[in-house]
Amino acid sequence: MEISQKKTIIEVKDISYKYASDLVLEHVSFNVPDGAFLALVGPNGSGKSTLLKLILGLLKLQSGTISLFGKDIRMFKDWDQVGFVSQKANSFNSGFPASVFEVVQSGLAKKIGLFSLPKKEHRDKVLDALRSVGMLGFKDRNIGELSGGQQQRVFIARALVSEPKLLILDEPTVGVDSKHVHEFYELLGELNKKSGITLVLVTHDVGTVTDKVSHVACLNKRLHFHGGAEEYQSMDEKQLSLMYGTGIQLLSHNH
Repeated sequence: MEISQKKTIIEVKDISYKYASDLVLEHVSFNVPDGAFLALVGPNGSGKSTLLKLILGLLKLQSGTISLFGKDIRMFKDWDQVGFVSQKANSFNSGFPASVFEVVQSGLAKKIGLFSLPKKEHRDKVLDALRSVGMLGFKDRNIGELSGGQQQRVFIARALVSEPKLLILDEPTVGVDSKHVHEFYELLGELNKKSGITLVLVTHDVGTVTDKVSHVACLNKRLHFHGGAEEYQSMDEKQLSLMYGTGIQLLSHNH
């Protein structure tokens, strides 16, 4: 289903996927246009993680096709254009001996080279990335000393430091204090609007990001809805329950 005339960043066509005999994705198709902020929602076990792994090239396609920036994923090589932030704040080793600056700089490892020293241009990129997420003042702190929300900001900076055009986030607020969740999504909204970076966010907090996302995709093995956030918001609980076969929190602008 096409939802914009803009350049397509992600194109998923007729994807199905099985683990042994367990079908987890069934004929899923959708596009993500340039500059979109897409919330991917669905109950646990709905296939969201499998879909992300396919888009990131971590799983091999079984049927259908995926294109990134107009190129078949099987031929896609320019992974610097794609940033990824996982649920790291929930499982990060607080004793890891690295500064915030070093963690972000590790996102430039490929560009710096295995046996080369960072140059001024690399340092400047790290500082710019930290500045963009409001963490410049923490650059010399040990990553393990930060709160979950602060760590996730650092991980976003690490993903941004290579200047990707697409940023994928897999439930990034897991392990983040609830009072900082709204602030975290404010940051994502600002990054999307100011830098024009395309965002794909897997989340259960869809009510919190209503006024930030441009599109919503509802996945439960099949794609039950894909369209604008306002259109999704206009659906009632009965319609959503029919799609999911279970209850789901309605989108709300109240925080």
